[in-house]
Amino acid sequence: MSAPTTAGPEAGVTPHRSLGTRLWYGYARVVVALRWPVIVAWAVAAVASAVLLPPLGASGDDLEQLGADDVSLVAERRSTEAFGFPLLSRVAIVQHDPDGMAPLAQAEAVLRGVALTQGSYDTSVLGAIPLTNSGGLFPGAAAEDTTVMTFLFLDPADSFFAQRDDAEAFAAAELTDAEDAYVGVTGSVPARAAQGDIVNGWVHVVELVTLLAILSVVALTFRSVAAPLVTLVSVGAAVGVTLGVSGSLARMLDVSVPADLRPLIVALLLGVVTDYCIFYLSGLRTRLAEGHSRLEAARLATASFTPIVTVAGITVAAGTASLVVAGSGLFRGFGPGLAITVVLGVVVAITLVPALLAVLGRLAFWPHDPTTETTRGPRERPSVVTRAVTRRASAWAVALVCIGALATAALPLRELDLGLGFVQSLPDDHPAALAAQAASDGFAPGIVSPTEILLQGEDVGADPDALLRLGDAIDAQEGVVGVLGPGDIPVDDEELMVSPAGDAARYLVVLDSSPLESTAIGRLADLREALPGLADGAGLGAVDINVAGDTALAAGIVQDTTDDLLRISVAALAVNLLMLVLFLRAVVAPLYLLASSLLALSATLGITVFVFQGLLGHDDLTFYVPFAAAVLLLSLGSDYNIFAVGRVWQLAKDRSLRDAMAIGVPQSTRAITAAGLALAASFGLLALVPLQPFRELGFALAVGILLDVFVVRALLVPSLLTIVGTASGWPSRRLRASAARA
Repeated sequence: MSAPTTAGPEAGVTPHRSLGTRLWYGYARVVVALRWPVIVAWAVAAVASAVLLPPLGASGDDLEQLGADDVSLVAERRSTEAFGFPLLSRVAIVQHDPDGMAPLAQAEAVLRGVALTQGSYDTSVLGAIPLTNSGGLFPGAAAEDTTVMTFLFLDPADSFFAQRDDAEAFAAAELTDAEDAYVGVTGSVPARAAQGDIVNGWVHVVELVTLLAILSVVALTFRSVAAPLVTLVSVGAAVGVTLGVSGSLARMLDVSVPADLRPLIVALLLGVVTDYCIFYLSGLRTRLAEGHSRLEAARLATASFTPIVTVAGITVAAGTASLVVAGSGLFRGFGPGLAITVVLGVVVAITLVPALLAVLGRLAFWPHDPTTETTRGPRERPSVVTRAVTRRASAWAVALVCIGALATAALPLRELDLGLGFVQSLPDDHPAALAAQAASDGFAPGIVSPTEILLQGEDVGADPDALLRLGDAIDAQEGVVGVLGPGDIPVDDEELMVSPAGDAARYLVVLDSSPLESTAIGRLADLREALPGLADGAGLGAVDINVAGDTALAAGIVQDTTDDLLRISVAALAVNLLMLVLFLRAVVAPLYLLASSLLALSATLGITVFVFQGLLGHDDLTFYVPFAAAVLLLSLGSDYNIFAVGRVWQLAKDRSLRDAMAIGVPQSTRAITAAGLALAASFGLLALVPLQPFRELGFALAVGILLDVFVVRALLVPSLLTIVGTASGWPSRRLRASAARA
């Protein structure tokens, strides 16, 4: 059958247009001609990748990966050098009986800790510091004679999992009596190990449920059983190749891939490949409905959508890659991993999907037959929404309502607080969370990860009374519930808090709030600011004061993340703006398109803060959630901008801008709605992982995608395009020339 010259929504992309169009049509001819070799090649690549290449995994799992150069870690190392052994531990055994622990069990716990330090046990535990809430040793404790915390020291070169397992093995072997009141092992290291266990245990469940959800969206969109199968094959090839290639590249380039990244990589890959499948399927359906043959329909759909998919994918990849400008090691790991994912997804989409469609033709929509459909003509009456956004008066009203609603939703963003909350992110019934709660009930929330204050100076330990006065002054500060310093611990080893050389002293400080959340970070900031004055008032003179511990580390990580905001924002905005300008060959339209995406992003983060910090009462959001969500949503928003406005730009070659919008907006809106629902499902189902960061990130991304699809792309952008008119194409005169010709 020869290709008819209809003026349907895909018209304007034919082999007789501009040089660029002819090149894309040539590409389409090659892919369609080589359809079977392309399909076989991807099948072989997916199998080979799964068998031969290493799977994507975490390349590091210690806290120093998040803040290797943080001053708190430097302070820890200086303390260990001055005293010969550390004071802080990130692993602790918790024994707790709310009705009171037997005195003998408490004594045994203390002796056990001393014996561990002396090397009396055949274990990988290097030492221990036992702490009980009996005998007034900890005056600020919430209870008395109920709890023993035994802080363990293990080889920091071991993984989170090895340290946690060694601690649990020792506790299981030694704490066997009911009177021991053993609750569990907790701390930031066991919590991070627990997060890894949960992610590994849930990732395949999330993958399966997400896949079922997006296949359902595709099936309903095209009223087809076969269309989801096309998507399934494409997604399967993309996942099979990407995880192996990403894992290999991470090792080759020595890129640190965060432990939490795999579920996000899979969700992003499933979402974007499904989106591009939907775009190609929509194009093929339209061409078949116009009466084109199977192969010609595949060629025309491929020629029409490949430049859009390619530019859109490059925009998402470049936007996520902009994270490499961050100072944070975590963000530098996110950037390359996500960018590699998107690039490989695009390669699959622009080769395998057209090849499959060329083989299947109308069978891709079975049992529905697209050849029985009629294409929408330019003279057909548009829908109410289309009329509202394509008429200047109503477009002003729609734009103002959308802008006002999004701006209002963004207001809670002013209350945003950031934290780490490793233990607090775990399910309430997890053993590490239960142990942390028991420790909190016996002492205070901050006991799980105490803070160390290190004083260094000549003869700083020569005045015990001054050190006692400083300890009392620290204890009196707001948010501090307990201080152990020189003279406070009744043990034989007097060098625990004052160095042998007398040039260093240290304090163990317990705060009244969870140590990695924003409240504790704020308390520590106030204490840090007050310390020089407190030391001077105690009579210690000029001393060098450093603060160490998980709360100090969390404060540094949050500050580094906040400092990264400007660099990441500028890089992401510049990349997305550049791609829009190059694709649309205009400046005005990209500016208000990007402004619309920014407004939607602000509304998304405002809603996320309102739900989690307001309605649910959380102390903060996980520190990386707003920034990861921002980069992804800006990039994906530009992705949809390119598809939506790109269609209008293509159609405006032969008709007025208003006619192009009347035809292009409904078609692109339908495709973007289906693609957005699939992507929102892909990201939203991250919330199935029972960890707080995944729930926050899944919620933010799902809400952001839905706002982008149903408010920005369907209403706000078409309204702005109508209001600005042909000036949107400035400095190019293409839209004005098309309007004049029309």
